[in-house]
Amino acid sequence: MNVVPQPPAASLAALDPDSQRWLRDLRSDGGTRDEAVARLHALLLRAARFEVGRRRAALPHLRGNDFDDLALQAADDALVSVLARLDDFRGASRFTTWAYKFALLEAAVKLRRLAWQGREIPLEPESWSLVAGGSPAPGRQAAQNELLAIVQEGIATALTPHQRRVLVALTLNGVPIDVLADRLGSTRGALYKTLHDARRKLRGHLAEAGFTTTILEEE
Repeated sequence: MNVVPQPPAASLAALDPDSQRWLRDLRSDGGTRDEAVARLHALLLRAARFEVGRRRAALPHLRGNDFDDLALQAADDALVSVLARLDDFRGASRFTTWAYKFALLEAAVKLRRLAWQGREIPLEPESWSLVAGGSPAPGRQAAQNELLAIVQEGIATALTPHQRRVLVALTLNGVPIDVLADRLGSTRGALYKTLHDARRKLRGHLAEAGFTTTILEEE
């Protein structure tokens, strides 16, 4: 596998003054670091609360305290991630902007998991029309039906059971990848690899059947 080289971490002198101060304080010792960590946690908590507030309408059955707890958990986890990745900061944006995104991501992931809590993960297609995408003109209906049949056959025969479960859940039934990773005891990276391999196999199956199509292409 080819490894894409990453740009080096930005030198402190190349950063804006505010980002320099953040990194210097977070890498220091004693009270200076403790105070910087507390400020960072407060920043991340604001970001997590913003994201929770933006998405909370999708979970009307939850109470206010539930959302508060979720935002706090997201901020705590984001803080751990930011502190572990200080050397990854490239200076493409201000440090606070970079750190803010960790909290947004953590909150979004936790809300998606909460939305699927207790729900069965659909591992079979709920509707094969999701594959077709759109309503064809009457003259193209037969061709589309043939294509759909080949897709169904490819999913059933060309993929391994695990590839089939992952592709159907993520691509056809819209299960969030972090939710599926939790349910299957896997990781996002492993599922992305499985999905890539499944799409490649399915495209090969379609090509062998004489179809040239962008169906299920990588996003």
